[in-house]
Amino acid sequence: MNKTTELGLMIVRFSVGLIFAAHGLDKFTGGINNTAQYFESMGIPGVMAYVVGSVELIGGIALMLGLATRVAASLMVPIMLGAIYFIHFSEGLLRSEAGAGYELNLILMAACILLGITGSNYLSVDRLIEGANTSTSTNVVSWLKENRE
Repeated sequence: MNKTTELGLMIVRFSVGLIFAAHGLDKFTGGINNTAQYFESMGIPGVMAYVVGSVELIGGIALMLGLATRVAASLMVPIMLGAIYFIHFSEGLLRSEAGAGYELNLILMAACILLGITGSNYLSVDRLIEGANTSTSTNVVSWLKENRE
């Protein structure tokens, strides 16, 4: 991939990771038991609140760092499908009087599918690990020098 494309993917990766990490953290700081009760009121086992919150928080941080990008992004797709189906679909694409639509979930899912397919190595832990396992780019400084164009 060219450097402009990699820079764009890094911006998407970091932004999406930040959004997911914030939502995951909010589930825990806002009271994970409340989230579990909300899930149960929709017929979803309450334990899934812990799963979703953990995947969003840990996966979001992983995306920001570029650590296991394809895996972290791919784990977010079923979460967004669930959010669309169980919570937002009845509201339509855009916000209605009853609540938010599913537009944010849809674009986040699309971004995760993109990152799951392409990955994102620019300024990522994945790239540093990959570089450490080859004869080139064995440290951050040399990697940055090679890729600053």
